[in-house]
Amino acid sequence: MILNDQHTHTRFFFHMAYHGANYHGWQRQPGCISVQETLETVLASVLKQETPVFGCGRTDAGVHAIQYVFHADLVFPDNFDLMHRLNHALPPDMVLFSIQPVAARAHARFDATRRTYDYFLHTNKNPFLTGKSAFYPDRNLNIQLMHEAVQLLPQYTDYYAFCKSPNQFAHTLCAVYSATLTVDPGGERLRFQICANRFLKGMIRIIMGRLLEVGTGKLSVSAFEAHLRDKKPPKMKTPTYPEGLYLSKIEYPYLEFPQRTDLAAVYQHDEAGYWRNVGSE
Repeated sequence: MILNDQHTHTRFFFHMAYHGANYHGWQRQPGCISVQETLETVLASVLKQETPVFGCGRTDAGVHAIQYVFHADLVFPDNFDLMHRLNHALPPDMVLFSIQPVAARAHARFDATRRTYDYFLHTNKNPFLTGKSAFYPDRNLNIQLMHEAVQLLPQYTDYYAFCKSPNQFAHTLCAVYSATLTVDPGGERLRFQICANRFLKGMIRIIMGRLLEVGTGKLSVSAFEAHLRDKKPPKMKTPTYPEGLYLSKIEYPYLEFPQRTDLAAVYQHDEAGYWRNVGSE
């Protein structure tokens, strides 16, 4: 993308993706390599000035993003191909898709209206899914019961019980618009997808951990619902492995970014009919 103003000084939305294995999440923090710090370091090198960036949300250590949006206020000269220069300087586990000028008060985090996450897991050992999908070697999961539990999620709005640190938030209300559980044709790979206006710390991986307990018979569907209804957290909030989680879509009322799921191995069979809806039978 080449911007042709004499000197461009405005706010931009950056559309990108990253493989999270090498990063301690999005948020900059001391003593750890983060996605935010890496981006700010590369921007400072390319633009020769400190440039803070603001992301659409936090991701945990090891979590991936097939679609991520951040914003920054930039100054750069005429005929400066910023996207090409940034992609050349970014590490191999990050890619920039586009740079869009936006209104001065546009905000990558606060303006996002919906976020979609996918969690992928496989039950048979597969070296080609290592680091890209979570391996849980249990071939006897009761997928139907897991589906019944998933269907309960949009019926509730308070996710206090499924938050790692609920007292850090002013409230734990989330509008869950949809939640689905699908399987591959062989029944060896599962995909949990959830869309909401916001997500709490550790929320999806904690939910996924309870769903696996439902699938193995350690937790009943009614007990799963009781966590939501009574806002009583489980005694152990053990989250599932981070490598299975992908931030897959960010939605704004004034701007749309095309998904590039073709780049990720876990999405390669994303065509209609591959992932079978458990509740369709």
